[in-house]
Amino acid sequence: MKYWGGFLVIIGAISLIGFVFAAIISKLFPLSDNLIIQAIQNDRYYCFLVPLTLPALLVAVYFHWLSMKLFKHA
Repeated sequence: MKYWGGFLVIIGAISLIGFVFAAIISKLFPLSDNLIIQAIQNDRYYCFLVPLTLPALLVAVYFHWLSMKLFKHA
């Protein structure tokens, strides 16, 4: 079971690195001749995804905390 935790942490780290590359780092490099990297550099969706997702995430975390408090004291 310990291996599953390590596996999930590694997959999460790889996903985070890929997202940071797609959202931030690829915009700093000059345009590439590779079609895939060029498509990532020209994409504007992921640059706005995290800032627009944070308010919804904060509301979800608050409601999760509130429901746990109500369950604990019920």
